[in-house]
Amino acid sequence: MFWLDYTVRSFGDGSFTVDGDWPGEVMGWDRDGNPGAKDNTLYQPGDVFIVDAEGILRKQQDVTKLIYTYEANKKCDTT
Repeated sequence: MFWLDYTVRSFGDGSFTVDGDWPGEVMGWDRDGNPGAKDNTLYQPGDVFIVDAEGILRKQQDVTKLIYTYEANKKCDTT
């Protein structure tokens, strides 16, 4: 699948987002903001990706998501 006509916006903290033609398009939302309009999405809320040595983002499965969520929450609790 090829995604064309998108914009990558980066933020000062190192995070980034991918914008389609309307908010939420890459997550499968329709133009009215309703989720579930598309079967093929770029990403969904809660997805976790790890970047490999070639710069490819690899989507992680549920167990890995659980570990990363735990670690992220642990960091938030100490700040």
